[in-house]
Amino acid sequence: MPSPPGGFEVPLWRALTVFRLASLAYVCALAVRDADRYAHPYAVGALILLMIVWTGATAIGYARPAWRRWPLLLADLGVVVAIVLATPWVVGRTALTHGVPTLGVAWMAGPVLAWAVSGGRRRGTVAALLVAGADLATRERIGQSSFTGVILMLLAGVVVGHVARLAASAEERLQRAVELEAATRERERLARDIHDSVLQVLALVQRRGADLPGEAGELARLAGEQEVALRALIAGAGPAAASLPDGGEAVDLRTLLGRYASAAVALSAPATPVPLPRRVAGELAAATGAALDNVGRHAGGRAWVLIEDEGATVTVSIRDEGPGIPDGRLDEAAAQGRLGVTQSIRGRVADVGGTVRIVSAPEAGTEIELSVPRSPR
Repeated sequence: MPSPPGGFEVPLWRALTVFRLASLAYVCALAVRDADRYAHPYAVGALILLMIVWTGATAIGYARPAWRRWPLLLADLGVVVAIVLATPWVVGRTALTHGVPTLGVAWMAGPVLAWAVSGGRRRGTVAALLVAGADLATRERIGQSSFTGVILMLLAGVVVGHVARLAASAEERLQRAVELEAATRERERLARDIHDSVLQVLALVQRRGADLPGEAGELARLAGEQEVALRALIAGAGPAAASLPDGGEAVDLRTLLGRYASAAVALSAPATPVPLPRRVAGELAAATGAALDNVGRHAGGRAWVLIEDEGATVTVSIRDEGPGIPDGRLDEAAAQGRLGVTQSIRGRVADVGGTVRIVSAPEAGTEIELSVPRSPR
């Protein structure tokens, strides 16, 4: 079963609640110990009561995914910064000078961690700088210990933010893996059903009608071609959707070209997916289809298609054993307004930054190479 959205982040939000409760208990213990040293003990008690109430409010708020938005995040940061800035007055600068800790202590790191979990390293760093700036503003003298606290808070924001982004990325990958597994199982189920019905019927028609004359023999031949094409589609077609290294949407070129495989068209492709941006793959498949149409009209229909994944580029080669293209024939066809090769093949490939190479000789067949970059230009 797919994990719920944000499922991998749930333990981080729970850990944040535990941290805030533990740090609040530490603040209360320090307040009891240093109560006689505070300049305004009752004000300290009121702020600690506010901290208790706000800790409970954030525990409830962050437990609900719909509430983990800017209103609560900004309010959390604002409350904590306000309590930190009130420290010099309620605790007293004399007490602070003699070593009494600030009122927030570790508790003020709560919004830093919340921002980091919700938005990653950058958001956690921003929150850490704001809270640390407020803390430094309350001190008359800034020493090494003050900067140590700032560095620790920055590290907490960066590290927790990084872990949160890793959790989100892992969840997305798990979701894609679950979807891929479900699609694979469904394809296998359909393949079994098709094999038990459609493929067997097509094979029977092809065998029984292969030696019959006239239209019956032609129907048997067509049935055989469709059986080969359907078997290739079942065996080689994976899910159409894929992903590029930069996270963009892509399709597997093998899936698009698999539809052209038949008894007359042999398709050779890598064993692994050949992902291309959707537009690039679509134009390349259309150009391949146009080339195969030309083979069917001028070279008897027999062709070989080869897909080569060269990393930065992908090349599709279409070869036939027809009579070849006479010198100047393509230019003559273009002058007559017949733009099949110029527009349907060269034009499509050029639109995505690719190149077309045509090698042909009389009575030696024709080979067309369509090369496109991995990313459109």
